[in-house]
Amino acid sequence: MKNIKEVLNNFIIQSKTGDLKTSSYPKEWQDLKFKVSFGMGMPARVPWISLLAPEMATSNGIYPVYLYYKDLEKLILAYGISETAESSQSWPAEVLNSSQTISGYLDQDVPRYGDSFVFKSYKIEAAGDKVKFIYDTGLEASEIDLESDINTITEYYRKVVLMPSNNFVVNEIGQGLFYMEKQLEDFIVHNWNKTELGKKYDLIIEEGVLLSQQFRTEIGPIDILAKDKDTGSYVVIELKRNQTSDDTVGQLARYMGWVKENKNDKNVKGVIIAGQYDKKLDYAREMIPNIEVFIYQVDFKLSEFKK
Repeated sequence: MKNIKEVLNNFIIQSKTGDLKTSSYPKEWQDLKFKVSFGMGMPARVPWISLLAPEMATSNGIYPVYLYYKDLEKLILAYGISETAESSQSWPAEVLNSSQTISGYLDQDVPRYGDSFVFKSYKIEAAGDKVKFIYDTGLEASEIDLESDINTITEYYRKVVLMPSNNFVVNEIGQGLFYMEKQLEDFIVHNWNKTELGKKYDLIIEEGVLLSQQFRTEIGPIDILAKDKDTGSYVVIELKRNQTSDDTVGQLARYMGWVKENKNDKNVKGVIIAGQYDKKLDYAREMIPNIEVFIYQVDFKLSEFKK
């Protein structure tokens, strides 16, 4: 599977040509259908990529969707709503009440899909065959950021359309581990007080609302943001997903820097949760004393059913 940045890069570059072919793009993305359109017969003003549950269609349903507004050089990752036919299912109220429609966000009438809701927006800067994706904050979205964005909205989508995790077919070991680690984040949060993390750190809850998981910042979402029980300092917790140890450490350090500056916390700590021991992580911990590393273990057991 190509990474999402490579796919989006190719998508943007092709959108600037008259080529309407889509055979080079993935047909599936994890357990979702992956559909691409540059137009029918003639180039579309708004090319798109949709990610669909098995029972959904781009013409009838709800789904995460990338919409490229070529005239504005804006790529929007949206909570998509079909225009051709009214969907029998809608996005939850929390999306409808807290997210802007694309028309509202862009503050103008748009050629298509103006009633879909904005999840992420990127300003496009293309030079030759290379594309930069710039957040509204002015910061460039990295490969990790783009992966985090698509994984966050698709995981939410699965919950909305009630897709069970065991529908996921593992095609490659690396992909399966990555998918498992996305579920691990939910497991850790839901079982917080039973983990080693829960003994030392508290989740952030305000007015009964959990804020810790996928804590929003302008440089991307923190997997889990907690607080030290003894000192009250913030703790940035990141899972080592399908990325290198160097990328994980760099991402963690970046979020720690954000917390230090924006939360005025000079004693912010970092935690990496990984599936296996890694000498690179060990060396990073030696140089950055504020970082801890936890190794998770998955224990599968089969028991014979007996009446």
